[in-house]
Amino acid sequence: MSSKIFKAIWTVALAVFLASLLLIMGSLYGYFSSLQKRQLRIETELAAQGVDIAGEKYFDGLDAENYRITWVSPEGDVLFDNEADTANMQNHMERPEIKQALADGYGEATRHSYTLEDQQYYAAKRLHDGSVLRVSVGQLSIWVLLFGFAQPICLVILAALALSYVLASKIAGKIVEPINKIDLEHPEKYYDEENYKEIEPLLRHISAQQLQLKRDRDEIEKAALIRQEFSANVSHELKTPLHAISGYAELMENGLVREEDIKPFASKIHTESLRMTRLIEDIIDLTKLDNGGEEMKREECDFYRITENAVDTLEAAAAAMDITVTVTGEKAPVIAVPQLLYSIAYNLCDNAIKYNHRGGSVNVAVSQDEHSTVLTVKDTGIGIPKEEQRRIFERFYRVDKSRSKEVGGTGLGLSIIKHAVMIHNGTIILNSTLGEGSEFIVTIPNRPETSELI
Repeated sequence: MSSKIFKAIWTVALAVFLASLLLIMGSLYGYFSSLQKRQLRIETELAAQGVDIAGEKYFDGLDAENYRITWVSPEGDVLFDNEADTANMQNHMERPEIKQALADGYGEATRHSYTLEDQQYYAAKRLHDGSVLRVSVGQLSIWVLLFGFAQPICLVILAALALSYVLASKIAGKIVEPINKIDLEHPEKYYDEENYKEIEPLLRHISAQQLQLKRDRDEIEKAALIRQEFSANVSHELKTPLHAISGYAELMENGLVREEDIKPFASKIHTESLRMTRLIEDIIDLTKLDNGGEEMKREECDFYRITENAVDTLEAAAAAMDITVTVTGEKAPVIAVPQLLYSIAYNLCDNAIKYNHRGGSVNVAVSQDEHSTVLTVKDTGIGIPKEEQRRIFERFYRVDKSRSKEVGGTGLGLSIIKHAVMIHNGTIILNSTLGEGSEFIVTIPNRPETSELI
């Protein structure tokens, strides 16, 4: 770890140094370039005055080292050039600095010179006779500037490398030393200590992770107990219809049933087998929901239409108890798993009918706003005691076991609803008063990406 910290610090120091060097060189390059242009303009003004005064004689014996001087007629023909044969030179009328000088008296340009094969600054001055004197100089390259500062730059680089190495070694050692002395079993005892101020967030993170591991361990143990209890409950719930089926079948097999009782016995066997089938189907559905419903496909569907279909399916059950079921709402398009929405609506309405009084009512409403859709199922049934309300979503939990046995069911309906709502990142709220009825309010996001708004 110490070597990694050392490398990181040294790398950062070198990166900062090189970045600073580049910025400095860039600034120096811009500064010297501006100086070079200013100097070129001064030289051009002086040379133009000389030509205005002496004419062509100004060029006799002229020593213009590093500068190229070109004299151009008002028509663009080259009259003089100190570095090229004027007979082979093209007309300069279209050169931008010449055009600008003819128009404004002075012109500048920067471009690649194909004659000299380098980047050139050009400055042109119009003379009194209408001709133009142009002076150019090669642009300083960044490499020329760099080589000019080569010796001091090398010394600075070596000094920076040595200093970075020493500082990185010492800082890395100071950072690692207190870490190596930490008692990871009790990181909280180092809180607020001066020597551990810099790593206190790490200590708190370690402590938080230890607490999280403890919670995870408790959750695993709790989950194991839930699985064990679930297995026991499944075995018990399956055993009840199996015993009934086995008993009736044994009586019929041994000829202990009168002919007129065969049909009622067969009906009992059919009823218990359907009960067992529903239980197995609910267990399968719950297992899929425990896995997050990954194999279930989300698609655009109408929650209101799905709710209507669920209520229509329960019409016979409601009529048998003389219960009035009303559905209100409007079209509610959502991106969801249709079969899970149906399961939510069906189970809530089924419970509202089963645990209702004869001649009671069930009001089902579907509403929607910009972000979410709400399903409300309210009945005038027996209600749920306050002390039981927090447990009703547990698997196989029944508030009134005698009533549940009378109305049937598997004891998994509300658990399936809870998991289906969770898969959609929704919420479910229960409002219930014993003897007056219950109200379930399910809210789900209209689209998966709006779930954080719920």
